[in-house]
Amino acid sequence: MTYQNTIAQMQAVINANGPSWGAIDAESTARMAIQNRFPTGLDIAKYTAKIMRADMTAYDADPAAYTQSLGCWHGFIAQQKMIAIKKHFGSTKQRYLYLSGWMVAALRSEFGPLPDQSMHEKTSVPALIEELYTFLKQADARELGMLFRDLDAAREAGDEVRAKDIQNRIDNYETHVVPIIADIDAGFGNAEATYLLAKKMIEAGACALQIENQVSDEKQCGHQDGKVTVPHEDFLQKIRAIRHAFLEMGVEDGIIVARTDSLGAGLTKQIAFSKEPGDLGDQYNAFLDCEEVDPANITNGQVFISRDGKLMAPKRLPSNLYQFRAGTGEDRCVLDCITSLQNGADLLWIETEKPHVEQIAGMVDRIREVVPNAKLVYNNSPSFNWTLNFRQQVYDAWAEAGKDVSAYDRAGLMSIDYDATELAAEADERIRTFQRDASKRAGIFHHLITLPTYHTAALSTDNLAREYFGDQAMLGYVKNVQREEIRQGIACVKHQNMAGSDIGDDHKEYFAGEAALKAGGKDNTMNQFAAA
Repeated sequence: MTYQNTIAQMQAVINANGPSWGAIDAESTARMAIQNRFPTGLDIAKYTAKIMRADMTAYDADPAAYTQSLGCWHGFIAQQKMIAIKKHFGSTKQRYLYLSGWMVAALRSEFGPLPDQSMHEKTSVPALIEELYTFLKQADARELGMLFRDLDAAREAGDEVRAKDIQNRIDNYETHVVPIIADIDAGFGNAEATYLLAKKMIEAGACALQIENQVSDEKQCGHQDGKVTVPHEDFLQKIRAIRHAFLEMGVEDGIIVARTDSLGAGLTKQIAFSKEPGDLGDQYNAFLDCEEVDPANITNGQVFISRDGKLMAPKRLPSNLYQFRAGTGEDRCVLDCITSLQNGADLLWIETEKPHVEQIAGMVDRIREVVPNAKLVYNNSPSFNWTLNFRQQVYDAWAEAGKDVSAYDRAGLMSIDYDATELAAEADERIRTFQRDASKRAGIFHHLITLPTYHTAALSTDNLAREYFGDQAMLGYVKNVQREEIRQGIACVKHQNMAGSDIGDDHKEYFAGEAALKAGGKDNTMNQFAAA
């Protein structure tokens, strides 16, 4: 709906309610409605699900059309990310948000910093989704508010051409609100608990939920040891629970990302139920590390399964967990992926131990033999040592090709001494093109970094503390922060404006007219940055 049509619609509502509404200005009301395009989180979920589905279709047609996101642990971080994307690239197309369960545990739990083991309050996840979108909606309101002010100035100057141009920009305004892939961990309980939490997350605005096949009460970070997976049917119950939640909430095209942690998991909590040889439960149990048992030597407390007509005892640890056979991780991961896609999941997440395109592609090729359009969400994880990994990949490729690598110590390639070398340059180029290459070769639809803003906050704060509390004192802030904000056009250098002072002034004028007591004006110190 255009700006003028929105004004006309508001005027009609005002007129229909008689003279007592006569003091309500239709254009002011229209502006507020345009600034709040998404009244509820459910509106956001419905809107963004359609975007993500269209992006998935575009990727199927052309793998160069992959999507990206960065993990955000606070609404302000998400807001600044999307403002930066619009500033630098002119559009938010194919750029999403990611919400990491690790970040919630480490930064947003009322218990304080926690490891990534689902010990934080489950309600903190939908609360963060709501916060992220509140800040993105505020970014819309701020930017549109500035356009409205420009429109008023053009009108006052009698510049009809400029006024028409600004009105066209308002009519075609691109929102900061984008899809989010939100981590529901292992569902925080059984399928019913997963369903209840999924509804809260969808209600807060999530169009895509990522769930992993670990045991809820034994959940570990994907890059740590000790992961315990569940039989397929347990995981499929939770996938179905999430789908029911999406449908119940009216988000018929909601997206489910199935994270199969089997590649790095060596344990399971239970033996799967099996009715007949070759069924899903039997396939899962076939991966168990078992020893054939002599009935004459049965000991107390042993558990048995039959395999190929033999009595077998699965290896059970003192923790009461069962052990998988070594070397079965890839086979288990492929089976988990295929099963998930055949039972309602839309996208896959495979957590690898290193960022290697061919390792990922090897599994995806096997999955696509059964599900041809299988697609991945892939964590470009900060847990990887990208520099060392890719330098070693180049080293190995050179060695295999017969190139002389005697000048390099493979184990020590992280050293700064190698930064200016040909090997380091080739490794950096492989890192630069990793997302493009992996999307083309390995079926990766969405690339994300789970924890980037956790690390950038730590790094920038460390640098500021070193300078400000050292010899540079105030110059440490001015030179390295404020001066760079001004010169790079960082919007929040005008922090009062970013926090909503101009929006508040506009509302005061809408509500009180000439009696409004406004915070802006010629004496506002923020005006020192008018040229920024």
